[in-house]
Amino acid sequence: MQTMVQIEVTFDGRGFLLAQDQDPTDLKHRIEAAMGTSGTFVDLVVVGNRKLSVLITPRSHVTITEATVPFDARDTGDVDSPFGGYYDLL
Repeated sequence: MQTMVQIEVTFDGRGFLLAQDQDPTDLKHRIEAAMGTSGTFVDLVVVGNRKLSVLITPRSHVTITEATVPFDARDTGDVDSPFGGYYDLL
């Protein structure tokens, strides 16, 4: 069975699973930089290939967890999929 590493980021108690193309180390650095401001939006892509912008302030609580899960080929990080390209009409 193929597996993949799945990263969950929790912002003030609300969890989101990162899309596979997202770099958790880069996200950590962007969150740390945003914490030093009065408030900055941090953009990321989550499972389902959805764009998400989170307002990070010095009072934000963020946790990042990692788990090994079964592989899901749909989790590409491509925000145009499945809506871009060609598709069949029934």
